[in-house]
Amino acid sequence: MNELIRVVLADDHTLVRQSLSRLLNEHADMQAVADVGSADEAVEACLRPGAAVDVVLLDIDMPGIAAFDAARTIIARCPGVKVVFLSAFTHERYIQAALACGAMGYLCKTEPPEKVVKAIRAVASGQSYFSPEVQSRLVVDTSGVHLEMKPTMQHLTPRELEVLTYIAKGLSKKEIANLMHLSVKTVENHTANVMSRLDIHDRVALTRLAIREGLIEP
Repeated sequence: MNELIRVVLADDHTLVRQSLSRLLNEHADMQAVADVGSADEAVEACLRPGAAVDVVLLDIDMPGIAAFDAARTIIARCPGVKVVFLSAFTHERYIQAALACGAMGYLCKTEPPEKVVKAIRAVASGQSYFSPEVQSRLVVDTSGVHLEMKPTMQHLTPRELEVLTYIAKGLSKKEIANLMHLSVKTVENHTANVMSRLDIHDRVALTRLAIREGLIEP
């Protein structure tokens, strides 16, 4: 690792990336060498002749090419550059994609600034770093680091998915029955099936899952 950690920041929110840039530049061992608003620009910043980059902090939801495609390109064409994803979301498909493309870290945007600095230092030294919410869902075994697979909404029928959505929104079984033009008994059966398929047996946990998977907004 170089004494100075040179970082490319990619986020389509100008305030976010400029705030991160100021944060990193306050530390003697870090320098934000570029702050860009798309994954395409992040790739360009890393591939630019003479570019010296150690870590790329990459938002997931940005215009242009997918952040995961950008990460794969950077990792393949810029040996030694480490990628850390930064996102407001912890959907399973995002975490899986981050691991699959070789990212060294995954940070939630709810993390305090000092955790971002800690993560960059960790990955720059060859370690991985994941926010606790992500780390708790990872498994390390002989095959490496991977996401612990738990039942998700893909196991549900369209009707069950609709019922889960209404449950997560806090509607009663009677209200759900009226909206779906079903009997309360049928809604109860769907609810029981949802809980059985997901192995989740209370409404609060179901709501957390629905939020985590992007079915409803927090």
